Amino acid sequence: MSIVSLPGLKDLIENISRERNLPRHAVQAALREALLKGYERYRRAQRLDRFHFDEQYFDNFEVDLDVEEEGFRILSTKVIVEEVGNTDHQISLKEVQEVADEAQLGDSVVLDVTPDQGEFGRMAAIQTKQVLAQKLRDQQRKLVQEEFQDLEGTVLQARVLRFERQSVLMAVTSGFGQTEVEAELPKREQLPNDNYRINATFKVFLKKVREGPHRGPQLVVSRAAAGLVVYLFANEVPEIEDEVVRIVAVAREANPPSRHVGPRTKIAVDTLERDVDPVGACIGARGSRIQVVVNELRGEKIDAIRWSPDPATYIANALSPARVDEVLLVNPDGRQAHVLVGEDQLSLAIGKEGQNVRLAARLTGWKIDIKDAAKYDHAAESAKIQAQIEAAQFHVDVEEDNYEDDDDYEDEDVEVSLPGKVATEDKET
Repeated sequence: MSIVSLPGLKDLIENISRERNLPRHAVQAALREALLKGYERYRRAQRLDRFHFDEQYFDNFEVDLDVEEEGFRILSTKVIVEEVGNTDHQISLKEVQEVADEAQLGDSVVLDVTPDQGEFGRMAAIQTKQVLAQKLRDQQRKLVQEEFQDLEGTVLQARVLRFERQSVLMAVTSGFGQTEVEAELPKREQLPNDNYRINATFKVFLKKVREGPHRGPQLVVSRAAAGLVVYLFANEVPEIEDEVVRIVAVAREANPPSRHVGPRTKIAVDTLERDVDPVGACIGARGSRIQVVVNELRGEKIDAIRWSPDPATYIANALSPARVDEVLLVNPDGRQAHVLVGEDQLSLAIGKEGQNVRLAARLTGWKIDIKDAAKYDHAAESAKIQAQIEAAQFHVDVEEDNYEDDDDYEDEDVEVSLPGKVATEDKET
């Protein structure tokens, strides 16, 4: 079998592997693909008669890379036929039987079609070099995906490299000490109080590992994700790491809708140990533990509250630091509650531009209406809620009747339009 010599092939593979931090088999795979593209270019240059090579034409060709002999061969898999229509894909039965009597029609044989050393021209060599560079980049992207896929949803250390548009490009390292990989911190995932200067380091939450041949960074990281708060508390509070205290829910507003409102987080914690105060464990002596988290998040306000299986108690705790007089679960099925507070606690319960009650609602999963306890009319409010429930039930009954009518006229191909239903589905979509 002929071979196209590649002097220094072994050293080339070693050098590329070391410089690009790629395993040798990945470099060899990229080199095989590049050489095959070079061979395609060589073949196309031979056929200047406008012969059509479609995308699948060279699928039956492959490159045999011989590292020890420092060269390569081109192999072609051909089907045995009676009459040959395409010499690249077919070979005659008569020709094969000259060397293998047992050959039959429809069998496949692998043949060496390596061109002479001199024929594999300069243009093919240039094409190979260009494709190799691209294939090596593709191999690196593939390895990044494989390496960081299992780390998605964890926190990594990152260093600021540069800025592109409104994004910050950072170098991140995995927990296993691999070479730094570029990641993108989009504008919406940044904290307003962070100072992103070159070489500054931050803890970031690995939000997503992009799939496919993306040109830019494949890792998307976040400083605004709730997962970062969970990690920081777990790292700072031994009781959480030991599973004595558990984090039940987190509601975070790292980028408030108004610039006049600062970032804020509410975190609900619980424990099964009677002698352990979960909130106190998170706060620490004189606030030492929670202060570490606050400092990492550049002064973000954090409320640690006690989770409770009783919705009323949980809602009251979630509105901390406001003092709650009473929580009325006016519509448990619709998860709607009225919270009664004193006049002096109204603004505190609602929070600046509604932030406190908004976060409490996200944390508990209940719709919360803050009411002045002194002005609350129990009878009127109960009647209003009951009317809302009945109206909602009537709406459901009407929709069900429409569906039944639709069945009745099924044979007549009558279309029944349900705008309310469609709008709901569109919103969910």
